[in-house]
Amino acid sequence: MKKSLMEILACPMCKGDLELKVEAEEGEEVITGSLFCGKCDETYPIEDAIPNLLPPQIRT
Repeated sequence: MKKSLMEILACPMCKGDLELKVEAEEGEEVITGSLFCGKCDETYPIEDAIPNLLPPQIRT
C-alpha cells in the first residue's frame, strides 16, 4: 500500500480517520502493518502491501 493513500482512506465502519502502523516497508510502499481507527477501535491488517478494509465480521 502506498503511504500517500492515507490522505484518502477512512474507516469503512464509521468513516473516522485511520492511523498507519508500519511493520515492514520498501520505500513508500507499506508491505505489512495495520490501519487503526481510534473512533471505533477497529484494526485493519495490511498484508503483502494490500489493506484489508472488509468489515470485521466478514474478514478472514
